[in-house]
Amino acid sequence: GVKSVTAKFEPAEAKPGQTVTFTLTVDLADGYYTYPVAQPDKAASSMTNQLKFPDAGAVVFVGGVTDPPIYDIKSEPDLGIKEYRVNPGTAVYTRKAVVSPKAPPGPAAVKLAAFRVQVCDKNNCFPPKAVPVEATLKVLPGPAVPVEAAYAAEVAKAVGN
Repeated sequence: GVKSVTAKFEPAEAKPGQTVTFTLTVDLADGYYTYPVAQPDKAASSMTNQLKFPDAGAVVFVGGVTDPPIYDIKSEPDLGIKEYRVNPGTAVYTRKAVVSPKAPPGPAAVKLAAFRVQVCDKNNCFPPKAVPVEATLKVLPGPAVPVEAAYAAEVAKAVGN
């Protein structure tokens, strides 16, 4: 059911201290759907995908994951689930990251610690599958730019400043 899993940073080139967006795209075959990383109904907490981000390195992941903005709503009254979200077609997850102020210039490959994706069709849900995910970012040379105020404390704690 999974046609492809891709990841990228936008912009693809950034200075140390700059905020970038990590985007993970899961492209599904027709008739298949997957899940967000969080469900609004606690009873549906098992109906999620898991993204585990690496510790600080070339980038420091900040804030939380933004689930795909396009979803369908279903319910499973027999399981006590009033509402849960499913993502048909293409599911796009994003998370902000700050290029480490200590990152050396050059290409930096960033691998997720884990990505477990669950895919279903109208009849079955298949066991979650671990998928390796990696995105590359080019760290530009030059002095670090100031980290956005919203992320400054998180980045300072991660890089030990």
